[in-house]
Amino acid sequence: MSETSFDVIVIGAGPGGYVTAIRAAQLGFRTAIVEREHLGGICLNWGCIPTKALLRSAEVLHLGQHAKDYGLSLEGNLKPDIPAIVKRSRAVSTQLNGGVGFLLRKNKVSVIWGEAKIDRPGQVTVRTPQKQPMQPQAPVPKGTLAAGTYQAKHVILATGARPRVVPGLEPDGRLVWTYFEAMVPTALPKSLLVVGSGAIGIEFASFYRALGADVTVVELLPQILPVEDAEIAKLARKQFEKQGLKFLTEAKVTKVDKTAGGIVAHVETKNGETQKLEAEKLISAVGVQGNIENIGLEALGVKTDRGCVVVDGYGKTDVPGIYAIGDVAGPPMLAHKAEHEGVICVEKIAGVKGVHALDKSKIPGCTYCHPQIASVGLTEARAKEAGHEVNVGRFQFIANGKAIALGEDQGLIKTIFDKKTGQLLGAHMVGAEVTELIQGFVVAMNLETTEEELMHTVFPHPTLSEMMKESVLDAYGRKLNA
Repeated sequence: MSETSFDVIVIGAGPGGYVTAIRAAQLGFRTAIVEREHLGGICLNWGCIPTKALLRSAEVLHLGQHAKDYGLSLEGNLKPDIPAIVKRSRAVSTQLNGGVGFLLRKNKVSVIWGEAKIDRPGQVTVRTPQKQPMQPQAPVPKGTLAAGTYQAKHVILATGARPRVVPGLEPDGRLVWTYFEAMVPTALPKSLLVVGSGAIGIEFASFYRALGADVTVVELLPQILPVEDAEIAKLARKQFEKQGLKFLTEAKVTKVDKTAGGIVAHVETKNGETQKLEAEKLISAVGVQGNIENIGLEALGVKTDRGCVVVDGYGKTDVPGIYAIGDVAGPPMLAHKAEHEGVICVEKIAGVKGVHALDKSKIPGCTYCHPQIASVGLTEARAKEAGHEVNVGRFQFIANGKAIALGEDQGLIKTIFDKKTGQLLGAHMVGAEVTELIQGFVVAMNLETTEEELMHTVFPHPTLSEMMKESVLDAYGRKLNA
């Protein structure tokens, strides 16, 4: 084969794309990946990773401010250094960016730098990138192929998503931010309005509030964290409000006026009244939309729906030889979902035995605010709507020794079982480190574990994980430690 001919070309080097390319190479495919901006995509450079670095800084600040609660004395005034916090966050991303380049080289995946367009099934033209990264990035990997025309039997789209723009909330990079600008502030705003209370909105609201900003969150629906179990969302809101976060639910921002000192948002409440909220900055966190434009999809007749590519359970589009995985293939728009979809896609192409379509009901979701929130499976309401008669178990953090020792005794583990079969239908958590705990229930669901097997599993003591077992026991009237 020539330098322009491959078995598989992946367009987009985010977590879904680069994992897909690596797995394709492992399966013996001659593989190339096209990237226009930064290895690791939005997740590594502007999403999952740098936000966790920011939130870690906020967590350390919070612990320092409460040092006396742990018998410690800190002299002086502990305060955030915004440029230093941002610098650390960017350094973390840069380090991992270079790591992705290493993995691609290690697995002999060719990197083509530029913007891709599918001319026809089997042919991709790559142009010199028009889009420049918002921040300096790691150098383009050595050995990167130049713009040109390339051939591949299989072309996999992994082009990701971008912030959704709502009329009236168009970002200007100065007063109205998306998550891009919110990640690299030059100074801490004294006041902030966050529109949208999903994972992105709540994480930024939590971060800026921990640093001392006056933060108000506006949510269109009655419940913050709309995809979460109602009981978990209610408890989370209570904890957020204790920290000073303010919420307006069943409310909509209808207009934003820009002033010399910030913004004035016109907010319509559920009773039809309009109130004006002033803030230095506004973060629009109303979701994301797939990057489907300028790739050649319309001309090729690739079917799309609501801004995403329509695929089957294995990433296949309705045009032979063209596939899509990750955010561009629709919700849930999560990095771990993208990675798993990509592996399924290339293994199906390779004819690997036993490949199954992704079961989206078993994909965990995590929100890294304080307190953390994590969930998998059906909420209590959705389980009942689906016709299940349920057993529900609960266990409070206040009854767990490790949580008390950590000084993190506010939280809840909630489990939902089918009453007839003992099937674990869902697990929902709010509290310290629940984003790490949730995987235990994810594994249990994938193994089709019943309540009886969970009850007979030995959990280590003292750990937060003991609450998981206690929640299961509670669902069947057998709770021991509360």
